[in-house]
Amino acid sequence: MFFLLSGAEKKKKAPVRKVENLDKVKELFLTGRFPVTTTTDLDEERRVGKVLGLVVSRGYDSEDAFYDMAARAVNKGAQAIIGYQENVAFHPDGSKFFTCYGTAVQFESARANGALPSLSARA
Repeated sequence: MFFLLSGAEKKKKAPVRKVENLDKVKELFLTGRFPVTTTTDLDEERRVGKVLGLVVSRGYDSEDAFYDMAARAVNKGAQAIIGYQENVAFHPDGSKFFTCYGTAVQFESARANGALPSLSARA
């Protein structure tokens, strides 16, 4: 009964997990070397060669959730994220909780696209 009269306790925020290569991922993204797109295609020069799977991150800050998701993709060996989406949950206490997710992919090699001639064709 005491609980009902005193009100609900405010939830504490979960501790932030530190990703080891977060600074490297920020640099890759900001310099354009790690594309993140909402579409399922990138461009004609960079085709998806291998799908590594879904990467998801959650947090109270959208930037932290985004870069954590990108870092998880880089840790899987991804060269890009396609199909990126972001959701926001609004809590009654006024806080926001962000969920970022997308599909981690690797590009086809230039040789597989036929852009580079094979060594046997030169002989």
